[in-house]
Amino acid sequence: MNAFSSSDATAAVRETAAEDVRRLLRDGQEIALIDLREEDPFAAGHPLFAVNLPFGRIEERIAGLVPRRTAPVVLYDNDEGRTGAAVRLLRRLGYADVSVLKDDLRGWKDSGGEIFIDVNVPSKSFGELVEHVRHTPSLPAEELNARLERGDDLVILDARRFSEYNTMSIPGGRSVPGGELALRVRDIAPSPETAVVVNCAGRTRSIIGAQSLVNAGIPNPVFALRNGTIGWTLAGLELDRGATRRAVEPGAENQREARVHAAGLADRTGVGVLSREEFQGLEADPDRSLYRLDVRSPEEYEEGHLAGFRSAPGGQLVQATDEWVGVRHGTIVLTDTDGVRARMTGHWLRQLGWREVYVLDDWSGLAREKGAEPHLFAAPLPEADTIAPDSLAAALKSAMPPVVIDLAPSPVFRKGHIPGALFILPAELTAHPLLAEAADIVLTSPDGVAARIGAAQLVQAGHRVRVSEGGTRAWQAAGLPVQTGLTEAEALSAPTDAYKRPYEGTDNARAAMQAYLDWEYGLVAQLERDGTHGFNVLE
Repeated sequence: MNAFSSSDATAAVRETAAEDVRRLLRDGQEIALIDLREEDPFAAGHPLFAVNLPFGRIEERIAGLVPRRTAPVVLYDNDEGRTGAAVRLLRRLGYADVSVLKDDLRGWKDSGGEIFIDVNVPSKSFGELVEHVRHTPSLPAEELNARLERGDDLVILDARRFSEYNTMSIPGGRSVPGGELALRVRDIAPSPETAVVVNCAGRTRSIIGAQSLVNAGIPNPVFALRNGTIGWTLAGLELDRGATRRAVEPGAENQREARVHAAGLADRTGVGVLSREEFQGLEADPDRSLYRLDVRSPEEYEEGHLAGFRSAPGGQLVQATDEWVGVRHGTIVLTDTDGVRARMTGHWLRQLGWREVYVLDDWSGLAREKGAEPHLFAAPLPEADTIAPDSLAAALKSAMPPVVIDLAPSPVFRKGHIPGALFILPAELTAHPLLAEAADIVLTSPDGVAARIGAAQLVQAGHRVRVSEGGTRAWQAAGLPVQTGLTEAEALSAPTDAYKRPYEGTDNARAAMQAYLDWEYGLVAQLERDGTHGFNVLE
């Protein structure tokens, strides 16, 4: 169901031709190309550097993705009629240079623009290019299994996030997320005779992780596990579930050596090192989109970080840069506390075509914070009437219970929601016919943020609505029960906000996994046809 009127969808707005978007990309000028669809249709086809930001999540995420209000923003969908309303919303939020892609996605195709499927495609196609150029060593699953059965001297390092590793992993492997590899590998495999095998679920993080260690100059034999856990499964081999092995802390001498190699790579690829004064100069520049990213682990970030820096673990940042950086050719400042991780991450981002990448080492005199990463908003959150978790629990047991609507992403809803809550996509909230019949509506979301944004929209449309105080997390913290899953009866929207990745989870079909690998093999050819990537692999 569409939440926008026909007048919204057809309102006159400035258009940008696809050829002009490609020119800006090739010329290294700042541009944010934003796809307003949900993740599943986005994954079915989009331009290489399109950033997925569904219309209903704009107010939650735009400030982090596009921090400069004067940056050029080009919006499109696939003729769903959302661009006009999105332009007006962004203008209300203070964005001054907003246009729509002429003829939407169809215009991109008709102009000869290349269409890419899946998500995080710039990083995945770059990984394939790295293997193509550098001939990154790899082992097939069958050979690694034979080496394990012989008891060969080797270690297996899983370059994914710990949560992914914990779900499924290669037997005997340990979790070392990609940004940590160069910092910790010398302590994990101190003997130069020990072979180091890096894996992920598919290909990209295996390739980038293995090549990181080659670039970092470790003396060990290094291999990527060809096709990751997908390849292992397709070979008929069993995966571990629930593994918890992690990396050891680096010793001082090994950290020093890792820092020397990382500094050399950063210098070779053009990563700059900022003084405090130079950093503050970048912050004061009104004509650049500045991204301040802390590449350490989330745990280290929460223990203490520089104010204004977001948590972006290095390996994940290289794998999914578009989840943090919405403006192509924006300026990226990275920081850590060891002199290794930011430089290793930076040397990959420079090869990925980011023109200005810097490292900030000197934290002296800069404000610091503790705790989880704060939300970034383009405008203050609207006020809302709230209801405490205990009061909501009592109201749900009454003769006239409120209608509870949860604006969580569908994967989060499946993991746990208030019993009886209904799932809906935020973009479809105000137009759903159920609202016309509901006398008492309570909105919730994981932390209450999306619920407050949605409540303001409903109030403006004339509805009586309250927000569950603190969201579903506060409900759970109060010891109240949650319900899991997402049934047809609970879904007011189809859960198109989540694309089913063939390389995640434990229930993927073999045909889908093989098709995913076949697609990755073709990405280098697609890059050549596209011509906008600007990738420059270190040789």
